[in-house]
Amino acid sequence: MPDAERNDAQVIPIGTSGRPGRGTGRDRPSSAARGLAATSKPKARSKPTAQKTAPKPAAAKPVAPKPAAVEPATAPPEEQPSAVPPSTPGREAATTEGRHPLAGVPVGDWLSAFQTAAVEVFGEQWERRLAEMMAFVRRRLAGEYVVDEYGFDSEVTERFFMAALRPIAEKWFRVEVRGVENIPTTGGALVVSNHSGTVPVDGLMTMLSVHDETGRFLRPLGADLVFRMPVVSTLARKGGATLACTEDAERMLSGGELVGVWPEGFKGIGKPFSERYRLQRFGRGGFVSAALRTGVPIVPLSVVGAEEIYPLVGNIPSLARLFGVPYLPITPFFPLLGPLGLVPLPSKWLLEFGEPIRTDAYSAAEADDPMLVFNVTDQVRETIQQTLFSLLRQRQGVFR
Repeated sequence: MPDAERNDAQVIPIGTSGRPGRGTGRDRPSSAARGLAATSKPKARSKPTAQKTAPKPAAAKPVAPKPAAVEPATAPPEEQPSAVPPSTPGREAATTEGRHPLAGVPVGDWLSAFQTAAVEVFGEQWERRLAEMMAFVRRRLAGEYVVDEYGFDSEVTERFFMAALRPIAEKWFRVEVRGVENIPTTGGALVVSNHSGTVPVDGLMTMLSVHDETGRFLRPLGADLVFRMPVVSTLARKGGATLACTEDAERMLSGGELVGVWPEGFKGIGKPFSERYRLQRFGRGGFVSAALRTGVPIVPLSVVGAEEIYPLVGNIPSLARLFGVPYLPITPFFPLLGPLGLVPLPSKWLLEFGEPIRTDAYSAAEADDPMLVFNVTDQVRETIQQTLFSLLRQRQGVFR
């Protein structure tokens, strides 16, 4: 082939991905590459560089097609030269390098995924629940909420505290409530319950059960230790608790609140497992005096199932005095298993509200009669104790 024709032909050197002069820094291939490519005899065509040596008017010469668009007609498929390889890892990485991973997801798919997630979290009424949550957040940020004189925040209690306790009561303890009709729907009343469980979880379950069954908030009377603890005291105030003193109890009862009291105190929740479901002393009957002065009914409550969540088998009095707590419990799983031992056992709970004991037949002055207070206190205690024995006989098992 003449040199002039060879210079005008397209030369594709071997191993250069179809790019003339690759690796040499020049547009034209080397003489060795031209010698290797001479046997393929591709169809001759003008090179773009030829325009530099022999320029012609733009109107007289059509634009030359790209080299990749021209292929020899006689070459078999496996021998066909290609300007761009069919698959080059470097080229694929270059095309997807700057692409956002979420750029190809349609907006409709995002909306469908959001709706599915909302249904899973909030249920079928997810739109209403989501709107309520947004309105709640707006009110909290704007300060448009009410807290009573005791620090009780009903909105936070219902939306967060109750919502967090409800799965535990329904799925873990499987709480069964009886005698709800004995709780007054309006007006003040005093709920008196036995106390047990090493940790006062029974008070939380009672508050949740009363609210879910009647729609009313139970305002518990707490011990001094509860309000000396930094975080617990704030949560207790927001949840509706107040100090267990006669003055606060009378003010709440006179205001038409449903008040809860656990007269056994720490003696009840800290008693050994061998003394389970045997009531301790009910103190001096201060709760009865408050009920007599305000004339509200006393509703006895018996709770079965709380004794088994943390079976108390021992105590460390020296460490308890060091930490300033009434007792430091030892259970079959704590402190042996560490934090895992703090998980309560899933016992079956039964809550039964007894028939109210009326106090409106007495005058407020009779609240100072020690014998009357003792008799009413003993009546309430005996009612709870007998109901506990009855529930224990009816219970089929501790965990079912």
